[in-house]
Amino acid sequence: MKVLMINSVCGIGSTGRICTDIAETLEAQNHECKIAYGRGSVPEKFRKYAVRIGNNTGVNLHALQTRIFDNTGSGSKAATKRFIKWVKEYDPDVIHLHNIHGYYINIGVLFDYLKKAEKKIIWTLHDCWAFTGHCAHFELVGCNKWKDGTCGNCPQKKEYPASMVFDNSKNNFIKKKNLFTGVSDMTVVVPSEWLASIVRSSFLNEYNIKIIRNGIDTDLFKPTFGDFRKRHGLKDKKIILGVASAWSERKGFNDILKLSETLDDNCRTVLVGADKKLIKSLPDNILGITHTDNPTELAEIYTCADVLVNPTFEDTYPTVNLEAQACGTPVITYRTGGSPECVPEDHVTSENNAKSLKQTVDKILSSQKCNVMSERLTNKKDFCSAYIECYSATSE
Repeated sequence: MKVLMINSVCGIGSTGRICTDIAETLEAQNHECKIAYGRGSVPEKFRKYAVRIGNNTGVNLHALQTRIFDNTGSGSKAATKRFIKWVKEYDPDVIHLHNIHGYYINIGVLFDYLKKAEKKIIWTLHDCWAFTGHCAHFELVGCNKWKDGTCGNCPQKKEYPASMVFDNSKNNFIKKKNLFTGVSDMTVVVPSEWLASIVRSSFLNEYNIKIIRNGIDTDLFKPTFGDFRKRHGLKDKKIILGVASAWSERKGFNDILKLSETLDDNCRTVLVGADKKLIKSLPDNILGITHTDNPTELAEIYTCADVLVNPTFEDTYPTVNLEAQACGTPVITYRTGGSPECVPEDHVTSENNAKSLKQTVDKILSSQKCNVMSERLTNKKDFCSAYIECYSATSE
């Protein structure tokens, strides 16, 4: 079986690692796999799978076009046509879409091919962009225009994929609905029950919707001991950890700040994923660490923490919850999106409830750290096997 995956990145970030995990499993079972990607670097060990769509100049031009016209997915036309020519030559049995936003591929050219290709199509949704007029997430602002197609006057025009000039959300919604519906033999895969329920309320409800929970490599994410505490002067401190690819209001940054103000002096907050500008602005009791794609380094940080606080307002099924628990660290999260689905019920609090968040942190800090492995924690092997079964099922 030949499988082609398409994603914004390859081998980095949560979605990029999902792609390479599946690719390695396919290869181990004597299948063939390529990962077409649009941006970012590819770790050397995964370059054998990687096929780039376009180049940095094309990505930058596509992003600039989006900033002005709010029409992400309409750029990169020539690059996508060249890519489709390559796809026809490669002739995969299964085409597995992941994130097709990210300024690297033309959705019109792509879906024009997919509707004619007579291939097995799997589309894993890692967010909600596929069925909205603009945004990748909408819970924070409580917008439901995507349900009845009334997108327009978008309250999140300046959020990713940001437009600084025009609001094209009405036309974007119509275009996506026309392009993304009517594909024969396509299965939509989601990582959480929450996202499955959302997709069933969208125009993608014509497809078979399957839940495959994100899995992690438990050979990498496991209790990993190092000198992180010593290096950062945290030897005798309780560590409250926050991890994000980038910190924002959506990820609960303001709530982390409020929580840190209430902590005793024997506690320190550590934020992974902070950029240099943010690090300079953090108060003394918060240590900022830049983003890392090194899983061993991240596992060490998870392991030494006493609790991971993930006050996200919008998430489908956050990998950080899984990784932290696999390293033996309890997780606290809000009752938002798919985030609570792999966390013990007594570690879930209502959003914007600072008192409840603090009480739950105190409860965990006062108890002895123990094995917190969630029953719903899926390992890499089972996760990848579920996808390969999905590939086979669609070929029948």
